[in-house]
Amino acid sequence: MTRLTRVTNDSLLTAVDELTDMDDDLAVVIDKFGPPPLWARKPGYATLVHIILEQQVSLASAKAIFDRLKTATNGITPEAVTKLKVDGLRDLGFTGQKAQYCHGLAELIVSKQLDLKKLARCDEHTARGNLLDVRGIGPWTADIYLLMVLRHADIWPDGDFALAESARKIKRLRKRPDVKKLRKIADAWSPWRSVAARILWHAYLSERR
Repeated sequence: MTRLTRVTNDSLLTAVDELTDMDDDLAVVIDKFGPPPLWARKPGYATLVHIILEQQVSLASAKAIFDRLKTATNGITPEAVTKLKVDGLRDLGFTGQKAQYCHGLAELIVSKQLDLKKLARCDEHTARGNLLDVRGIGPWTADIYLLMVLRHADIWPDGDFALAESARKIKRLRKRPDVKKLRKIADAWSPWRSVAARILWHAYLSERR
C-alpha cells in the first residue's frame, strides 16, 4: 500500500480503492453508499470544544450547545471563553465537568502553554501526547482531532460506538466487538485506518437515514 501522511480528497479515493481491493466487506459498503465524505474539520480551539461536547452524547445535543456558545461569544475563541468563565458555560448547557474542561483548555491556549497551530505540524504520536496532557482530553477526543482535523491517515479511535456497531453489521458478527477485537479487525486496514473509519461511519449514518 502507498503510505501518505494526511488524508486529502485525492488520497481518500486512493485509500478507498486500496481498502476495497483488500476487504470485500468494505467493498460492499462502497458499492451500496459510494465513497465516504472527507469530514474535514477546521483546526483550532472551537473544533476541539465541539469534539469534547460530543463525548458520550448525541451529535445533535452537542451541536445545540456548541451553537449556543457560538452565539454567546460571537465566534468561539479561547479569549471569549475565559471571559465567560465556568459558570457562563454551564448556563449555556455545558455539564459542570465539560465546562471545566473547555475553560481550562482556553486558559492553556491563552497562556501559550498549548499551541494548536504547532500541533498541526507535529507527527501523530507527538500531537496525540500533547493533547492527552490536557485535562478532559482522553484517547477518543485526541484521536478524533487527529483523524478529522489534522487528517492523519492511520488513526483508529478506540471506544467509538458507531464504529463498533457498523463493524458488527459489516462483518456479520453476533455481537458488537469490544475495543480489543475491533482494534484487531482495524489493524488489517493499516495504513489507512482513518479512511476505513470514515467508511464505517458512512455506512452507519447512511443506514439510519
